[in-house]
Amino acid sequence: MTVQENISLKAYNTFGIDVKARRFVSITSFYELQQLLKTEKDFFLISGGSNMLLTKDIDKLVVLIDIKGTSIDREEENSVYLTVNAGENWHEFVLWCIAQNYGGLENLSLIPGNVGTCPIQNIGAYGVEVKDTITKVEALEIETNKLVSFSNEACNFGYRNSIFKNDVKEKYILTSVSFKLTTKKHQLTTSYGAIENELALLNITAPSLKNISDTVIAIRKSKLPDPKKIGNSGSFFKNPVISKTQFLALQKENPAIPNYPVSKTEIKIPAGWLVEQSGFKGRRFGDAGVHEKQALVLVNYGNATGKEIFQLAEKIQKKILKKFEISLEIEVNVIA
Repeated sequence: MTVQENISLKAYNTFGIDVKARRFVSITSFYELQQLLKTEKDFFLISGGSNMLLTKDIDKLVVLIDIKGTSIDREEENSVYLTVNAGENWHEFVLWCIAQNYGGLENLSLIPGNVGTCPIQNIGAYGVEVKDTITKVEALEIETNKLVSFSNEACNFGYRNSIFKNDVKEKYILTSVSFKLTTKKHQLTTSYGAIENELALLNITAPSLKNISDTVIAIRKSKLPDPKKIGNSGSFFKNPVISKTQFLALQKENPAIPNYPVSKTEIKIPAGWLVEQSGFKGRRFGDAGVHEKQALVLVNYGNATGKEIFQLAEKIQKKILKKFEISLEIEVNVIA
């Protein structure tokens, strides 16, 4: 465990923002983390760097959680229980599960980031949320340096939300996540339009876990830029949920508005559609821009600063509020 000084964080965030850490340390074991907490209490955590926008240098110790390891806790007739350490790459873990015929995560293929950050915002895609498979989350309490276990219920999961983004934010360091996955009689989710259409084009009527994963990967690659080539953090905004009354009023003016009922009184509107209808899709402002294929993704074409990307996000929010009277919420953690 070596503390380095004046380190660029460009390689540690998927936006590729070149800010510096005054001090930097990589943690590869639970023991190292506990030792660190004996002397350090004020620090900035990073993991996969996939869900944050850095707008300034970090004038404190930056701690990279790089604890690896996956274990099988137990197996039952139709399920397996796994515990995965926080530093494992999410997509690689999903592919490993599919290779073992463990079902439940296939729709979440190719989501960037590490396992330790997946519960924080309850990652989701194509009709599936990670909360549906998580059994518990273990975390080190910063104040006491003790390990605490959160049940699924205690995590208070919501749409792109959890207790770790709210009530206990910055009080715990997530060290591992436990999952319950199926080993047979998989409950496949293929009703999401894009998946259904792709499977139909391939004449696949009884898809396997790999079929679904491959389809999701193909869809994501066709729409989303590779962070290694164009800096981005995936979906930048949350899909807003509005009242049915407001939706019906909008529908009169916009008959083609896509929508997904959440309840009898609420409707979810795709944020990407709102951004596109507001004229931002494919537009570029210096090196900050909106991706040409997916309006939900803000991108860094090379040398954009975090502030420039955030200013673009604010411009989009103001336009959508004025045009549709909808407040668009940022999904990415903005470090300002």
